[in-house]
Amino acid sequence: MMQAGPLVVAASGGVDSMTLAVIAHRRSNPPPTICHAISPAVPIDATARVRRYAQREGWHLRCIDAGEMNDARYLANPVNRCYFCKTNLYAAIAPIAAPIAKGAIIVSGANLDDLDDFRPGLGAAAEAGARHPWIECEIDKKTVRAIAADLGLDDLADLPASPCLSSRIETGIAIDPRTLLAVNDCERLAREATGAAIVRCRIRREEVVIEIDADTLAALSPAQRESCVSAVTERLHSTIGLSRRGRLAPYQMGSAFVAGGSSAEVQGRSAAPPPDRSA
Repeated sequence: MMQAGPLVVAASGGVDSMTLAVIAHRRSNPPPTICHAISPAVPIDATARVRRYAQREGWHLRCIDAGEMNDARYLANPVNRCYFCKTNLYAAIAPIAAPIAKGAIIVSGANLDDLDDFRPGLGAAAEAGARHPWIECEIDKKTVRAIAADLGLDDLADLPASPCLSSRIETGIAIDPRTLLAVNDCERLAREATGAAIVRCRIRREEVVIEIDADTLAALSPAQRESCVSAVTERLHSTIGLSRRGRLAPYQMGSAFVAGGSSAEVQGRSAAPPPDRSA
């Protein structure tokens, strides 16, 4: 694929897309264009990471507004919210790819493990003609991390997963840019208060759940737990007026997503939106 045509890499700032971007830049001729969407839904640290790598590696970086915050379907936060996010993302990348050369290929960092999860965004990628080198080479997340380590990209190899901030909002609660910025800030506060590597500030209908990795949670004293919860709930109240009880819990992947229904229900839903419900 590196020699099949000019590449445009969609880089979110996570280990998968960043490792792919490094390899593509070092091995492709001509060098790829790296596209990164700046949005309230993208963790601030992720954007900073992309910019650092772009400067260090000499990437041709294009920072874009994917426009999902102007899409009422996305803001409604349905079960297939990611479909609308990726639809907007690839629509924003397409005008960048088209002038580069005929046959320019848009690639993402999706890996083999993603096929075992509910990933509505893969449907949007298929519609846009985007390709997934890790999947095509049958490479999973563990192997991506090993590749990053072999390349000396230790910061990426050890980077905890950090999906978009909209994933912290329980399905069905409307997405608001101010809330996402507050969530980003609260996760920073929780990391500072606990030293946890994995932090999720989940906004639910009745409460705020601060999830951290189980080992760190078990080591916290009652006073540390109370301090962390107070810092987060007070910040949410002072910045966006959100007053809900808070609690700490062990990290559970996708827990905000499945809060409104069982994981079996979620897995059974279509990745693409029903045409009569998308308006």
